Amino acid sequence: MFIFLGIFVGLLAAVPLGPVNVFVVSQSLKRDFFHGLLAGLTAAVLDTAFCFVALAGFFQIKLNLPPYATSVLKVVAAVIILVLSAKLIHDSRTFTLPRAGDKLPSAAPRPILGVLFLYVSNPTLYMFWVAVAGTVTGHGLVQFGAWTAVAFAAAVGVGSMLWYLSLVRFVSRQQDRIKPKTFRRILFYMGLALAALAIYTLGTVFI
Repeated sequence: MFIFLGIFVGLLAAVPLGPVNVFVVSQSLKRDFFHGLLAGLTAAVLDTAFCFVALAGFFQIKLNLPPYATSVLKVVAAVIILVLSAKLIHDSRTFTLPRAGDKLPSAAPRPILGVLFLYVSNPTLYMFWVAVAGTVTGHGLVQFGAWTAVAFAAAVGVGSMLWYLSLVRFVSRQQDRIKPKTFRRILFYMGLALAALAIYTLGTVFI
């Protein structure tokens, strides 16, 4: 069950509009499918690593905190998720795909270095993984254990890679026919999904 949850979380991590997604798209537009895929693969690997580190940290924290701390972690996670949800819904109204001639991110000449720089310099991603770790451990969706954390993080990487692979393939094949409305819908429904998760998390604090 938690494997499918991990794939869904990977999609949630990858879909939101941000510098990494724009950079991946720009690599596909300015260079080719391979460079876009390489950038996406780098982002998926980073998602996997950050997810594992966040889970391992929360496992250690929960082992040393009193029982009421779980409720505090749930509230913090819910607030962060609500903030991210609001950002997604806002992005769904303003999203546009970069076109030839647009000013695109140029953090580094190589896809791997570019994604690495953009990823580690984005504080939103740190908040996201803290929220994910707090939510899945607080609800007992991922049990304590190194192998469980590895499996969940790997599933996150699969979900993230599925998004980037689809995005790069779509951009490479449909450059002249892409409709931003499609991506706006994806962002909007992902935002609603996050909002629902945040409300559920807050609800469990009082149940």
